Amino acid sequence: MSAFLPNDDLKFMDPVPSDIEVSQSITPAPINLIAEASGLLPGEYHLYGSVKCKVSLDVRDRLAAQNDGNYVVVTGINPTPLGEGKSTTTIGLVQALGAHLNKKAIACIRQPSQGPTFGIKGGAAGGGYAQVVPMEEFNLHLTGDIHAIGASNNLLAAAIETRMFHESQQKDSALFNRLCPPEKDGSRKFAPVMLKRLAKLGIDKVNPNDLTEEEQGRFARLDIDPETITWQRVLDVCDRFLRGIVTGVGKAEKFERKTGFDITVASEIMAVLALTTSLADMRAKLGEMVIGMSKKGDPITADDLGVSGALCVLMKDAIMPTMMQTVEKTPVMVHAGPFANIAHGNSSIVADQVSLKLVGEDGFCVTEAGFGADIGMEKFYNIKCRYSGLKPQCAVIVATVRALKMHGGGPDVVAGKPLDFVYKEEALDLVRAGCANLIHHIKNIKKYGVLPVVAINRFSTDTEAELELVRTLSIEAGAFDARVANHWAKGGAGAVELGQAVIAACAASKAAGSPFKFLYPLEMSLKDKIETICREMYGAVGVEYTEQAEQRLQMYTAAGYGKLPICMAKTQYSLSTNAAAKGVPTGFTITVRDVKAAVGAGYIYPICGDIMTVPGLPTRPGFYDVDMDLQTGRVIGLF
Repeated sequence: MSAFLPNDDLKFMDPVPSDIEVSQSITPAPINLIAEASGLLPGEYHLYGSVKCKVSLDVRDRLAAQNDGNYVVVTGINPTPLGEGKSTTTIGLVQALGAHLNKKAIACIRQPSQGPTFGIKGGAAGGGYAQVVPMEEFNLHLTGDIHAIGASNNLLAAAIETRMFHESQQKDSALFNRLCPPEKDGSRKFAPVMLKRLAKLGIDKVNPNDLTEEEQGRFARLDIDPETITWQRVLDVCDRFLRGIVTGVGKAEKFERKTGFDITVASEIMAVLALTTSLADMRAKLGEMVIGMSKKGDPITADDLGVSGALCVLMKDAIMPTMMQTVEKTPVMVHAGPFANIAHGNSSIVADQVSLKLVGEDGFCVTEAGFGADIGMEKFYNIKCRYSGLKPQCAVIVATVRALKMHGGGPDVVAGKPLDFVYKEEALDLVRAGCANLIHHIKNIKKYGVLPVVAINRFSTDTEAELELVRTLSIEAGAFDARVANHWAKGGAGAVELGQAVIAACAASKAAGSPFKFLYPLEMSLKDKIETICREMYGAVGVEYTEQAEQRLQMYTAAGYGKLPICMAKTQYSLSTNAAAKGVPTGFTITVRDVKAAVGAGYIYPICGDIMTVPGLPTRPGFYDVDMDLQTGRVIGLF
């Protein structure tokens, strides 16, 4: 019996069809029924058609006195091309809790970028009988949040270059007169956002006519140093040819500058959305975003450019999480989508906060962290939980026998080539060796005072001996429990044992006072925080810095950003910065080649290795298979 809506019409097929065929075989419940069964009142959600709705943050105020539910994060081993099924496990676990174990449970996951959807990775709705439906709605435009981020980001990019262009053409007095034009009677007024710049400059005047000539010049001229600009334009497409561009080549501009594009989910505005706690907090964070430095070395913000209020207006609807449903009619919050290798890789704080209130003290909010536990989970704890104030009880770490074989020394998986036989037959030695990667992450989870539960995501080629070996080694390494799950084929019923283990782990954690702790204090220097992460999470023996990275660290410390948390940008495929180094590499050092600041979002991000912020397309992108069935109007070929 479901803690939400009954799901008597679901029919399981064997063999399991494609993800989109499963999704389209299901008739979703009207989303207003899902919303109200979750505990939302009619005025607390806004319909976007029949299968999606936006959830107002007002519900947190109504339920403020209610105790939070159990907080569970789903993470994984270092990912491989074979896939671990982390999103599938997140959905399967919530289906088990809600539809089979009679617990109120809500999944909180990220909105996927359309870039990888049409590229090589695919979507992020889960898969088989453990997915968000309709999956084509989930994987495409959803409710427009990513488009709002793109519009906001590019408005700021336009404001930067426009301001530099006009400053190059005008003297201080002309700039001031255009920024604060006089009325017919000679009076002037500051736009509200301009007051923030005045306060920053220490000018306590509210009438533009009262400013001295020197104050007018300081106020009007930002004098941005183009070499320090870190803000780029974005688009939600994998397009390698926009990684480097030249702007301002039009005849009317003649103001050329080398810059580039990022993928939209890499925008700092995406990170702001994910880490904000209210509309007022988002407005403040947007204004604090630093786009570069002045030629005197002062940080230049979106508030300085006068564009932050407009950014907030563009983002006002995006701050509300989107509610959808699983194949078993359990609710899902979809909100924000920062990547975990180039950003902090977690869904929004507000979605988790709302969900924890809705499920109540005995319920479960299951949130997913991107990529492996070394980056997505580490940032969940040290960045997301630090800003939210929430304490997780349990971490579910997802592994597959096939992926562990690769970490144990199995042959590379090459697209277009048949899968090597070792991934289809019993190979206990490879599994045993590969479990070193899983064990490393189990031990890392315990450093935070959180109880680890291993989810062994079953594939049809796994043998019982292989599955039992993973379970035994996990428990010996200190996992609270380890359970085999087959939710891809059986839905929530295939993850009941996993759900029971999570329930027990959360109860044990709460009985011990939920002893969650951070890896490092913010008072540490930026270098000490970086080196703590590299040593404790990755197993590095040391950290080296390029000259540019050293200069940036000094600059950000001098600017007052030294107490921000760290968001490492590194490959997801290895504990080291060498993507080919599987298992548990040893004796390696981490080289930080550059450091950037996401001051609005609230972190410093060191860049390790060659991390791309806009992917390219492969020879045969996924878009080849996507089309419309013109007879039924359905999307086809989307995974």
